[in-house]
Amino acid sequence: MPDLSPALASLADAASAIARAASGAAATASDDSLLAFQRQVAASARLLEQAAATFAAEIAFRSRRELGYDGLAQRRGVRTPEALVQQVTGASSQSARRLVRVGTLVADLTAHDAGGSALAEPWLEPVLRRVTAGEVSAEALEAIRSGLGAPNDSIGLDALTEAARSLAHEATAVSLETLAAHARELRDQLDVASVAEREQQRRAARSLRLFPQLDGMTRMVGLLDPESAAVITSAIDAVTSPRRGGPRFVDPEEAARAAALVDDSRTTEQVALDALVEFVDVAARTRGSKLLGVRRADVRVIVTQHDLDRRTGAGFLDGQTAAVSIDTVERHACDGGYLPILFDRDGTALNLGRTQRLHDARQRVVIATRDGGCIAADCDRPASWCEVHHIVEFGKGGETSVDDGVLLCRHHHMLVHNNGWRITRLDHDYWMIPPPDIGEPMILRTKSPAMRRMLGVQQREPALGVQQRQSALAVGGRR
Repeated sequence: MPDLSPALASLADAASAIARAASGAAATASDDSLLAFQRQVAASARLLEQAAATFAAEIAFRSRRELGYDGLAQRRGVRTPEALVQQVTGASSQSARRLVRVGTLVADLTAHDAGGSALAEPWLEPVLRRVTAGEVSAEALEAIRSGLGAPNDSIGLDALTEAARSLAHEATAVSLETLAAHARELRDQLDVASVAEREQQRRAARSLRLFPQLDGMTRMVGLLDPESAAVITSAIDAVTSPRRGGPRFVDPEEAARAAALVDDSRTTEQVALDALVEFVDVAARTRGSKLLGVRRADVRVIVTQHDLDRRTGAGFLDGQTAAVSIDTVERHACDGGYLPILFDRDGTALNLGRTQRLHDARQRVVIATRDGGCIAADCDRPASWCEVHHIVEFGKGGETSVDDGVLLCRHHHMLVHNNGWRITRLDHDYWMIPPPDIGEPMILRTKSPAMRRMLGVQQREPALGVQQRQSALAVGGRR
C-alpha cells in the first residue's frame, strides 16, 4: 500500500506557500494571469475533492449498517458516516453527504475498470470519467445526476448516457446553476411523458419549518416547489425590484414608492422578509378563508396593566420568549385591538363558570395566556399544541372554569389520565402529583414570560415541609 504521508505533507507545504503568495500575486497579476491562476487552483481543487470523496466513500464502507456498533463511525461515537466525515473535515452536512455519494460512484467506476461488476448508474460513466480526470467537480456531477434522473420506460440507457456525455462537456464552460437547469431541461425533452410525475415529486418535497433560536430569533427553513416558488418569487421581486435595478416607473406614485425604497435604511433582505410577513398578515385578517376557516389568526400581545399604564417594562407576543417594547404592544393594540385578560395579584384569572363540558374559546385564551404552554415541568410544547385538562373530572363535579383547567400537551394529558398521575391546585399554585412509587409532588410553573414578569417574586414555592405539603395537597386534591 502506498504511503500517502510524504505526498500529503508536500501538498500541505505547497498549499501554504500558494496561500501566502496569492494575495501579492493577485494584486499585481495581469487580467489574463489572474484568470489563469483561478483556473489552475480550481483544477487542483477538483482533484483534491476527488481524493476527499474517495476517503469519504471508504469511511462510509467501513461504517456500513451491517457492521452495527463495530462500524467505524459508531466506534468513534458518531451516528452516521456522513456525520463522521463532517466532523473530520469541518464541512457542512450537505458537503459531507455529497463527498460520500460521489466517492461511492467513483469507487464503483474504479471497481468496474478492474473487471468488477457493472456500474450501478452506468449512464453517468461519461461524467465520472471527467471527474476522475479533475475536469468536472463533484458538485457538477451531483447537478447532472439530479437533473437527469434514471432510465425508465420512456427513456432508455443509451439516450440518457448521451445526454450525460453532452452535459459533462458543457460542465467545463457554464455555471453550476446553468448546468443543473440544462440537465432538467434535457430530461424534460427526452421524457415528456413523465413531466407531470416529476412535477408531483417536487411538490411532494415542499416543506416549511420554523426553528426558535436561543437568541429569541426564529429561523425559517423551507423548500419551494416550482409553482410555489413562482408565486413567492414574483411577489418578493415586485416589492424589491427598485433595489435590484428594476424597470423605470413612469407613474408618479410608483416612482415615489421606488425612490422611497431605494432610500430605505433596511437591507434588501429585510425588505423582503417584512413584505412576506405583511402578505401573511393581510391574508390572516380575511375572515372565513379556506385555510383559516372562520377563526382569524390573531397575534395576542400579553402585557401587565402596570407596565402598560407606566409605559415602561416589556410585553410579550404569544408563543414567543423574547420581550417586545411597550411601543410594539401599543402598535398592535392600536392596529387590531386587544382583549384584556385580568389576573389578580396572585395570578388567578377570572372564573367564567361551569356552563359547559368543554372550555370555550375565551376560556382557552385566558388559560393559554396564564400557562404559556404545557404546564408540565420541562415540557416545551406551545399553547397551540395543548389541550385543556380538568383538574377535577367534569363527571365528578369538576368545573369547566379557568381555575380548574390547565394546559397539557397530549403526552402529559395521557400521562395524567392513563398512568396514575394527578394535578391539583392549592390556593393559587398547581402541583403535579406522581404515583407514590415515582417521586414527590412538583410545583408547576407558568411558561409565559409575561406572567412571570407580572407575578415577579410572588411566584414562589410555598415554604412547607414535605409532610405539611403532602397533607395540604391532599386537601387541595379533594376540591
